[in-house]
Amino acid sequence: MRAFFEYLGTLDVLWTTVFRALVATAVGGIIGMERGKQGRAAGMRTHILVCLGATLTAMTGIYAYEILGYSSDPLRISAQVISGIGFLGVGTILIKGRFQITGLTTAAGLWTVAAIGLALGIGFYEGAVVIFLLAVLATTIMARLEYKITRKNTRFGIYIEITSDRAVRDMISHLENEFPTTDIQVTPPRSNTVGNVGIEANVHTTAKEYSSLSPKTMVAALEELEYVVFAIESI
Repeated sequence: MRAFFEYLGTLDVLWTTVFRALVATAVGGIIGMERGKQGRAAGMRTHILVCLGATLTAMTGIYAYEILGYSSDPLRISAQVISGIGFLGVGTILIKGRFQITGLTTAAGLWTVAAIGLALGIGFYEGAVVIFLLAVLATTIMARLEYKITRKNTRFGIYIEITSDRAVRDMISHLENEFPTTDIQVTPPRSNTVGNVGIEANVHTTAKEYSSLSPKTMVAALEELEYVVFAIESI
């Protein structure tokens, strides 16, 4: 058994190459499958390709050094993968609003899969397996734990349009006293109606008394005020 694992640690051009590629496919596929279930653009196939590409990159460096006898650093090519994978990760990050940023977990997953692929390509199976198991744990079980912790900590923006600049002070005072608002700003009216004034604010529902506050309920409460033309969730 020991001899078998020692053999896997060497770069046999055929069998150990096939083994590392198959493990990379399995690792990338399992991590990517979870992302695919969440409807992310980078799913199973993308993660498999990233892991395979990183694995091949690492093996290419070792092959050039050990088999072909080149005197260069065998990890020089691999080092570029960690920085180069950033362009792919950035493509998965989308900013939908001030408090709506998606794709960060997918981008981090792609970076981690690339690192696992490098470890597999070099033959560092122990490290690759440990990080793979922890990555799967982070994207599945810990995702549910994170949701339970943060679901009551909601952040959103609100925009209110009022009928006159004379009501600005009253509106700001109402927001500060009745809602957990910060960063209140007076802006031009989005409706372009002459005389109207726009007000934007950030809302943080961290306190218990505001745990049931949602954009919908806040909009309904604000639109009951006589000087409010309309209110919407700000994006």
